[in-house]
Amino acid sequence: MPRVEPEPETWPEQKPNLTKRDSETGTEWDWEFEDSESEGKQPPTGPPAPPGSPLPEGDNATPLPLEGDDAPLPEGDNATPLPLEGDDAPRLPSEPDVAPRLQLERDDAPLPEEESPEPVAVCGHRRRCHTDCLEAPLSRAFQWLGWQVGAHPWIFLLAPLMLTAALGTGFLYLPKNEEENLEYQYTPVGSPAKAERRFVQNHFTTNDSYRFSPSRRSTETNFISILVVSHSDSLLDPATFTEVSKLDSAVQDLRAAQENGSQIQYQQVCARYRTLCVPPNPLLHAWQVNKTLDLSSISFPIYNHSGQRLYLTGFFGGHILGGSLGMGQLLLQAKAMRLLYYLKTELPEDDEQSKQWIIHFLDQLNSIKNSLALKKIEVVHFTSVSRRLEFEATSETVVPLFHLAYIFIILFAVTSCCRFDCIRNKMCVAAFGVISAFLAVVSGFGLLLHIGVPFVIIVANSPFLILGE
Repeated sequence: MPRVEPEPETWPEQKPNLTKRDSETGTEWDWEFEDSESEGKQPPTGPPAPPGSPLPEGDNATPLPLEGDDAPLPEGDNATPLPLEGDDAPRLPSEPDVAPRLQLERDDAPLPEEESPEPVAVCGHRRRCHTDCLEAPLSRAFQWLGWQVGAHPWIFLLAPLMLTAALGTGFLYLPKNEEENLEYQYTPVGSPAKAERRFVQNHFTTNDSYRFSPSRRSTETNFISILVVSHSDSLLDPATFTEVSKLDSAVQDLRAAQENGSQIQYQQVCARYRTLCVPPNPLLHAWQVNKTLDLSSISFPIYNHSGQRLYLTGFFGGHILGGSLGMGQLLLQAKAMRLLYYLKTELPEDDEQSKQWIIHFLDQLNSIKNSLALKKIEVVHFTSVSRRLEFEATSETVVPLFHLAYIFIILFAVTSCCRFDCIRNKMCVAAFGVISAFLAVVSGFGLLLHIGVPFVIIVANSPFLILGE
């Protein structure tokens, strides 16, 4: 093992003191030094110099001999080298065959604390679980995409614009002036309700042209409901019935013109029971047949008229009943009466004609009320197409305002990202985000219209949701 020379120790300047001591051989002088400023360190001792001799000083001074490892190495050609430590050091004849060796550290001895490596857990029987199985490939894919965008910017700028322009041609197939079927557009196609309705239709058939029955209908039929309200306490008097009868006759006399020049009469589209149209009100129909009918002796809810039962439930409102009479109770007063006109619905041709006649009725109702000059009653109406017409009217009045709403939302999205700090300012990012959303909406709607997906007005709200994201 190579010898390592220790660093020389520096000693503070000391002043020797000479003391005289008597011994058997004569007078002896001892060197005494003051205590060193360094704790635990004393200057080396040597043979005393003759009394009165000065201490060695200067470059030519011979240092005092040192003991132990600090002794200087012999110099000169005749100097005897000191024995070296280790296996390669020469041995003197007096030395034993086996020189004492330093005790080597054991292999299992711990390393110094500052040099000991961090422990690494090695599990040979179980593989490590990688949780970046999805993140890593996505990161590499987006890294590659970003490199491609940076390398070919014009391709990625023009390609989306051309794709949007191509898919935007699907708006040419946007239906115009087409009737909206609310049930078809707002209800699921394979819903359980529709399956159950088909089961009912197969077991309870209907025939609007010969044996119409409202209670057997499983779908909404075409109808016109007119509510007549009396200005007096009761309308059960001949004068009020006369005005109601005039209103009924005026409604049934309406004729709707078709595009081919033909007219649609009420008798063509009315739902029939055998050969007659279903009467809008059974008691009114009985009074029209027999004007001498006593309206003060009507039983409710079932009235027996000439051996025929008339069911009055749902046709009178605000009624006051008296004592028991026949199969019900005496109808003393009735504030309102309803006229219900059922129209054909089963066949597509009949359904289309019925709706045209209803729309014509809505257009002419105000003129009918003005021409009749009704004084005793007030008329309110509702039809099977009123809800659809209200949706269409709302679309025509609200949709144009969507453009203004889109402009305000875009301005808000862009200006909300504005900062006075040029580093934190994100207006350009927000502007390109709005443009990206616009291209996505146009492309998506155009593609769906190309493949024949029907357009529902409620999806016009989707751009608001997309911009909000």
